Amino acid sequence: MKPIIIGIAGGTGSGKSTFTNRLKKAFGDSISVLYHDNYYKAHDDIPFEERKLLNYDHPDAFDGDLLVHDVMELKEGRPIVSPTYDYTVHNRAKETILVEPRKVIIIEGILTLYDSRLRDLMDIKIFVDADADERILRRVIRDTKERGRDIENIVDQYLTTVKPMHYLYVEPTKRLADIVVNSGKNPIAFKIIKTTIKEILDQEDET
Repeated sequence: MKPIIIGIAGGTGSGKSTFTNRLKKAFGDSISVLYHDNYYKAHDDIPFEERKLLNYDHPDAFDGDLLVHDVMELKEGRPIVSPTYDYTVHNRAKETILVEPRKVIIIEGILTLYDSRLRDLMDIKIFVDADADERILRRVIRDTKERGRDIENIVDQYLTTVKPMHYLYVEPTKRLADIVVNSGKNPIAFKIIKTTIKEILDQEDET
């Protein structure tokens, strides 16, 4: 059977990962996840201080060709080797991740609904929405605890690239979603999507 491809988009700190993790917990080994952030382009030729200043919230920051290729491979039942990204050095890491084809493939990231080639591969498109103040607060907590960033750097990056890029590129993709979820913890929205996925899987099993 062909897998169900689900795109989960939304602004930084909106709750995308929370929603994705809830689906992973619900469906267990039936789900594989591709994280859009892992597909940032490599910048080995650029010094660290210059990499810090790059715009990582623009669509051109991502290797879209590789991501589309990998999703198509998974859709055809073939495993892929996903790159990974090291936020502490602002560059692609040496480590890779083997991603196996599963019944459900989730693509998660701020701009997963931006590329029409990716959208055309998706069966369900989800946008996780949240108040801007909540998003920046969550980003500060996450980046200081998990990514080794200092607050000054986070605020500077947010004001110069994250916020303007959100309104230019991320927010407009909301209208392309099949479902807009208010918070990654929204129980009603999660139940609806969980039920929808289960129904599709059950239908596939019967054929």
